[in-house]
Amino acid sequence: MTIADIRKSAEQKMAKTVEALKHDLAKIRTGRAHPGLLDHIHVDYYGSMVPLSQVAQVGLGDARTITVQPWEKKMVAAVEKAIRDSDLGVNPASHGDLIRVPMPPLTEERRKELTKVVRHEGETARVAVRNTRRDAITHLKDMMKKKEVSEDEERRAQDEVQKLTDRYVAEIDKVVAEKEKEVLTV
Repeated sequence: MTIADIRKSAEQKMAKTVEALKHDLAKIRTGRAHPGLLDHIHVDYYGSMVPLSQVAQVGLGDARTITVQPWEKKMVAAVEKAIRDSDLGVNPASHGDLIRVPMPPLTEERRKELTKVVRHEGETARVAVRNTRRDAITHLKDMMKKKEVSEDEERRAQDEVQKLTDRYVAEIDKVVAEKEKEVLTV
């Protein structure tokens, strides 16, 4: 393993951490409708649990309403039940074979709770990035002990890893700040 491999591996892990954070934050409800809010819901489809997107078309009715149209008419009740039983706290209503999921406006108290959740997710991501840095530096020190690289090369590589860490932590901070602003916007 070379210094370049360690750096590349660390950078890939840090980038994945930021992507995972963005994905997790997308699930946090802001009062606006977003089809991605229903991504984690699974529906009982003939005895097996399948993702909602495999049994229905999910779209937006308007800024505060998600529409779900099951591909099979007999799935309407099962899809409606799965959405109602989810952790989203929404109340779907079916109109024929179309299910409307209105997003209730958030209370001030709930907005503050959500900002805490957003900050917690951000801190978890920052810890993951720092752990990646720690692992990379441990590899570099092992290489130096085995005399595979010089002290100067090891020091330069550590500085590069630190710069990567700083860059990704700054990106995480930016993502968290944007989501907090989105949550607090009425």
